[in-house]
Amino acid sequence: MTIKIRKAVESDSHQLWLLMKELAIFEKYIDSFAITPEIVLDSGFKKIPQDFYCLVAEDNNKVVGMLVYYFLPYTAQNRPEIYMKELYVIENYRGGKIGEKLVNALKEVAKLNNCGQIKWTVAPWNEAGKKFYEKLGAKENRDWLNYELNL
Repeated sequence: MTIKIRKAVESDSHQLWLLMKELAIFEKYIDSFAITPEIVLDSGFKKIPQDFYCLVAEDNNKVVGMLVYYFLPYTAQNRPEIYMKELYVIENYRGGKIGEKLVNALKEVAKLNNCGQIKWTVAPWNEAGKKFYEKLGAKENRDWLNYELNL
């Protein structure tokens, strides 16, 4: 197994969509999952500016992991931040430090873009995810509560 971490390209769109769908099943929101392969292609690669950016983990031309992110350009610190929207590695590749490699690659993107922070959320029931992030040195932020307004 030779894992390569790289920036996603347009031809990855369908494989990314498959991983996004797997993630929706894993995180139990598949009933409201509205992403299509065309949306991934248009929003992530054809639209200017892009709605999201993505890093992928590849094994022999197969995308086996993804990290979807976007920039938060305006902050009180006058430095952008990165919001990590999705991190997912297919099940039979877990435990091989692929998630860690993806997060480390995102740290490099953050440094190149003068970002002060990487932010994300994790489901409270996802104990493995919480342990993974804490192992990387992340700390739970209890200063803020998440709110949402459905339209």
